[in-house]
Amino acid sequence: MNHDRFRIAVVCLGNICRSPMAHVVLEKKIADAGLDDRVEVVSAGTGGWHTGEPMDPRAAAVLREAGYDASRHVARKFTTDWYAENDLLLAMDHSNYADMAELAPTVEDTQRLRMFRSFDPEASEDDLEVPDPWFGGDEGFREVMAIIERSTDAIVEQLPELLATSRRG
Repeated sequence: MNHDRFRIAVVCLGNICRSPMAHVVLEKKIADAGLDDRVEVVSAGTGGWHTGEPMDPRAAAVLREAGYDASRHVARKFTTDWYAENDLLLAMDHSNYADMAELAPTVEDTQRLRMFRSFDPEASEDDLEVPDPWFGGDEGFREVMAIIERSTDAIVEQLPELLATSRRG
């Protein structure tokens, strides 16, 4: 792992649906933008139940349908150490955000914690969550995919500005 690069962590509950989808899409869009030598993406879950497992097969299927490689993911658990290792920490929902904030070593560290959908051009102040598709059908995974693609486009657009203001810039 190259710690000279700007690191973005995407985090959900189990690291098998939303955050791995965002991880794969964001990584590809960063590479397509020619920024993968400067930016690295990681993902985790606030809960450890799925540590070591691949992503949910439904999430992988939606990624593959859209032309992404879903094969390399292995679920990991978010810990306090992630604050030292990452520059931007993106939570999928308010519960994930609260769990991540609770683990922040300092109040200052929480300034790098944001809602993933805070980048989504279609999100509003009271609609910043990426819905968890785990209990629903395929439609929920497709909805999550649309949110992720919109949001990651906006993240990549803002990367030059994020890199310029980062401690690793």
